[in-house]
Amino acid sequence: MSDNERLIIESGDARQPFNYAIGMHGSKFFQEIRDNRRIMGIKCPACGKVYVPPRRVCGQCYVEMKEFVEVGPGGEIGTFTILRYAFIDPETGEQKPVPYGYGFIRFDGADTLFQHYIDIDDESKVKIGARVEPVFSDAPKGTIKDILYFKIVE
Repeated sequence: MSDNERLIIESGDARQPFNYAIGMHGSKFFQEIRDNRRIMGIKCPACGKVYVPPRRVCGQCYVEMKEFVEVGPGGEIGTFTILRYAFIDPETGEQKPVPYGYGFIRFDGADTLFQHYIDIDDESKVKIGARVEPVFSDAPKGTIKDILYFKIVE
């Protein structure tokens, strides 16, 4: 094969749907967003670290966590990128419109970073440490898409 030839493998109309359980902690996280527009984390009883999204065991102490705590909804950008290269969105199977912002948000009261889309209408405002708030869907379904994106707040 020459350097100019490319190999393309297609699966045609075949689909590979993936279903997985999000468990008790993930269920509470999404229910609170859907029903109350609240962001819930979980606090380690040993070290006090707050995880968002919640998980069962502290990654630092290996202790089971049971105390849910409300965080945010505001926070700040920990890191981000602005994507300018189009690709096929695995969730929809359609080309993702570009450019768009994607980043890691540290909610007020949380110790971990949460990944999501960031509004980039004014790219000059998108920077590490910028304050953000979630923009919620008007038709929540109990999924991550109940948060549409994070907007920069002054």
